Amino acid sequence: MIPYGRHQIDQSDIDAVVSVLKSDWLTTGPKISEFEGAIAQYSGVNYAIAVSSGTSALHCAAYAVGIKPGDEVIVPAITFAATANGAIALGAKPIIVDVEPDTLLIDTACIEKHITPRTKAIISVDYAGQPCDYQALRDLADKHNLYLISDSCHALGAEYGNRTIGKIADATVFSFHPIKHITTGEGGAIVTDDDVLAKRMRRFRNHGIDVDHHHRNTAGTWFYEVVDLGFNYRITDFQCALGLSQLKKVEKWIGRRREIARQYDRAFQSIDAIRPLTVRNNVRHVYHLYVVSVEGRVDLPKRPELFSVLREMGIGVNVHYIPLNLHPFYQRHVGAQKGQCPVAEAAYEKILSLPIFPTMREADVDVVVQSISEMVGRKKLF
Repeated sequence: MIPYGRHQIDQSDIDAVVSVLKSDWLTTGPKISEFEGAIAQYSGVNYAIAVSSGTSALHCAAYAVGIKPGDEVIVPAITFAATANGAIALGAKPIIVDVEPDTLLIDTACIEKHITPRTKAIISVDYAGQPCDYQALRDLADKHNLYLISDSCHALGAEYGNRTIGKIADATVFSFHPIKHITTGEGGAIVTDDDVLAKRMRRFRNHGIDVDHHHRNTAGTWFYEVVDLGFNYRITDFQCALGLSQLKKVEKWIGRRREIARQYDRAFQSIDAIRPLTVRNNVRHVYHLYVVSVEGRVDLPKRPELFSVLREMGIGVNVHYIPLNLHPFYQRHVGAQKGQCPVAEAAYEKILSLPIFPTMREADVDVVVQSISEMVGRKKLF
């Protein structure tokens, strides 16, 4: 099986983790702040807050900007559930808006018509690893006095214009799940230049406590106070040791992802039935996913049959994602309906995520392309 994504662990990663496992600190220790410093420096920002997952990072960011019951938060239809769920957990209502047909990024033209006096924030999603139109998003957020949160769980290392994505939104969220650009097993982080937001997120990840155990130990005191709402969203020191080791290799891995994407791009120029998503000229796309649209005839099976046959052939294609408004929970909980995001819903019927990961060989890419090409010709589905 050639999976759609795969983590990469080498001996230096193992040694880094083992070193911490032999130390006095497995959690709330010095590796966490060291990892946070490295993520902040890589992202070009002042602060990074490492947490237990990308999902908890989104929850932290939503809490930090003050999202509360009765608020509305604008989110794109094409994303994973976690983008909306952090706001729901705080009693807010996600307002699901449509996406651009060529990039599947949030359609800024759709946002303004959904802004109401209850709107508190826009949560954009750097789908597949491509940054959104941040200038337009920033302008909208500033015009309406909204917070801008970037769900960049697909996009560590991406750039918009000549800026890292972490420098644009009020808070930018990363995921370190095993198939992302670096991994800590599970884990995530939020980066920001806002000192107030950073302090709120640090407390939120640690039960609302003003100082963590490592700081109390260093200061020689037992005293702490719960000063805010919070949960246990802490990450461990051995996870951060793995993250630090992985971060040293991220640029090489991003380079390899971009090479694979170019190989796919060249191959699909001659296969009309397979259309890659459009990439803007002013961005650095880091390709967490390589997504294509399967453009078959209306009267014949398209993506579903191609998906099934490729899986049977050992090619681990996937689909990202079912639009949020089609899930029963959002239909029941926030009144989402089929038909409210026609572009996302039409795209969902066609999109397919192809394998892409740093250790993927050129021969593997050729196998994927040749298998798709044979299906297009032999099955005559297109």
